[in-house]
Amino acid sequence: MSSNATIAIRSIGFAKTLRKDKWWLYPGLVVFGLTSFLIYGFWSAWQADFYWYSAGQGGFGGYVAPFYSPLLFIKEGVAGAAPMEHAIFGAWPTWWPSWIPPSPSLLILAVPGIFRFTCYYYRKAYYRAFTGTPPACAVGSLPRKRKSGYKGETGLMLVQNLHRYAMYFAMIYIVVFFYDAYLSFFRNGEFGLGVGSILLLGNPILLAGYSFGCHSIRHLLGGSRDCYSCSMSGNIAHKNGKIIG
Repeated sequence: MSSNATIAIRSIGFAKTLRKDKWWLYPGLVVFGLTSFLIYGFWSAWQADFYWYSAGQGGFGGYVAPFYSPLLFIKEGVAGAAPMEHAIFGAWPTWWPSWIPPSPSLLILAVPGIFRFTCYYYRKAYYRAFTGTPPACAVGSLPRKRKSGYKGETGLMLVQNLHRYAMYFAMIYIVVFFYDAYLSFFRNGEFGLGVGSILLLGNPILLAGYSFGCHSIRHLLGGSRDCYSCSMSGNIAHKNGKIIG
């Protein structure tokens, strides 16, 4: 398709295209997937109970739901809550509003949430799926109010810059999740293996693969250069970039 034809299609209107493939499938799946995840995530965090399992045994070991880890505070008397010794800061704070469930999840989801939803890949996905700017390559975009064209991630979208700062805190979560995985291989201090152990070990492994392949990590380890192609092959920054790329 020529560039002139593409420009002409985009100027006609939203979702207009010469493409014959099912270009709408990807943004449609993104809308369904992300919306479903957000609904489930909110529901899970709001439950505030049954996030710990140890088969009724005390001692070292047990399963903790990743959505609730790390456990900053723990509310005593809640069904399925972790033992108090697993709380980093102890008992649930008294200043917590009574109309909000005492859920450890509500205290810790902000960091991974910001890190994920300001990720460069996520931006592309939801810009296309939810805002239609554009919904796919060579497909007409939603009309813009301003005639001056693309303004970049300015104004409200400056919040996307939080990604590079949330990254440092997100790395801490991965370490915590690996500890949770280690914890899951024990019951009352005795070593064992269960399906939950495998799942809890797979969680930080996959998250580490996702996180350490992040563009911000590449930028950091590559010497914080804004021009990767300017690096020479013998340059340390170039070698670092190749390792994580």
